Amino acid sequence: MGENKASEDTDRRIGRRALIVGGAAAAAGTAVLARDELARLWWRVPGVEKPREPGAVDFAGARWVAASEANWRRADRPDDYGVDMVIVHVTQGSFDSAVRAFQDPGHKASTHYIVGQDGRITQMIRELDVAYHAGNRDYNERSIGIEHEGFVDRPGDLTDEMYEASARLTARICARYDIPVDREHILGHVEVPGTDHTDPGPHWDWNRYLKLVRAARTAAPDTKALP
Repeated sequence: MGENKASEDTDRRIGRRALIVGGAAAAAGTAVLARDELARLWWRVPGVEKPREPGAVDFAGARWVAASEANWRRADRPDDYGVDMVIVHVTQGSFDSAVRAFQDPGHKASTHYIVGQDGRITQMIRELDVAYHAGNRDYNERSIGIEHEGFVDRPGDLTDEMYEASARLTARICARYDIPVDREHILGHVEVPGTDHTDPGPHWDWNRYLKLVRAARTAAPDTKALP
């Protein structure tokens, strides 16, 4: 009887020690997770901004021109909002007029990129951040917006240079965020729920565009967004 009692006491002490050690380990693990989460979110404290490299672009060859801060919202995508769409727009104006509009704080809208008829690309908002381009908050948070210079009723505005440059850009975006190259994930502004826009219009050649994106996607490295 005494031997059994001693054994029970020993087991109880071992069990209590295991519980303490296990609890301490769990607490330590929780503390590490909490520390990592705080390290990721510290910049959201009022007055603190996540470090960014001034003038950095997410697509090699793009020219950086900053949009007005009234036309986008600072974020930490894809950590806070997963990116799973590319939305195609047409400017209904010239390249330069689109740049000026997105620099205007009264415009209240901007895309991440503008592609010109000559194939030049300007980035105005970092992919990290949420651009006000789709007219739908959920779609804004989940997408990259690309404007294309021209008018929806002028098929001649949609040049070979524009299609090819835009396809390379979209391919890199799809590679970066593992976005499928299909019409469920690459869509026109007209397809966004609640929008009253018609772009990219009836002359936008989706079959041609997706073929170009797939070809470029095959050659595109799985790049990551810059700081």
